[in-house]
Amino acid sequence: MKKQGYIYILFNTPKTGALYVGVTSNLVKRVHEHKEKLIDGFTKVYDIDKLGYYEDCGDIESAIKREKQIKGGSRKDKINLIQSVNPNWNDLSNDIF
Repeated sequence: MKKQGYIYILFNTPKTGALYVGVTSNLVKRVHEHKEKLIDGFTKVYDIDKLGYYEDCGDIESAIKREKQIKGGSRKDKINLIQSVNPNWNDLSNDIF
């Protein structure tokens, strides 16, 4: 059985703040970990805990490929991706919890 796979983009301040692109097999758990500052590193240091975008990629291998594609793009590409589904920069974690 293949693991489910998601990519997600977190932000701290709409449009101008820091962005973080990640991959996970459990989106709800992972976003919760970021919100509760349970993960040391970039997102904890810069208080990046708002879910701006996510994709269900089907399986973890596809999610890893998609994450690399997004990370390889420009900041503008990431912002456009968020705005394509979330123009008001709402915290989408409210939709998944």
